[in-house]
Amino acid sequence: MFAVVRTGGKQYRVAAGDKIVVEKLDGDAGSSVTLGDVLLAGEGSELKSVEGLTVSAEIVAQAKGEKVIVFKKRRRHNYRRKNGHRQQHTILKITAIGDSRADDSAAA
Repeated sequence: MFAVVRTGGKQYRVAAGDKIVVEKLDGDAGSSVTLGDVLLAGEGSELKSVEGLTVSAEIVAQAKGEKVIVFKKRRRHNYRRKNGHRQQHTILKITAIGDSRADDSAAA
């Protein structure tokens, strides 16, 4: 089963067991998060309803991305500015895609 989730203003196609790198989320390594903004879900070529569907994930690590150099220059004015930036990322491992209500009823 796969799902398309939105987090950090971007969309990701995920399946159980996948690892994805997303914009920074609160939490420490080893804690679990729930991604509730599911846009699409399905299995194979068959699409399923996304009402009440959630994606469970575990935080693997909090990391920084590659350094991006920001260089500004105005020619013939002796104006040069160099700056670097490293974006904060969270590495997630998708543990399950499923209905939160179905998981609760199955556990009872």
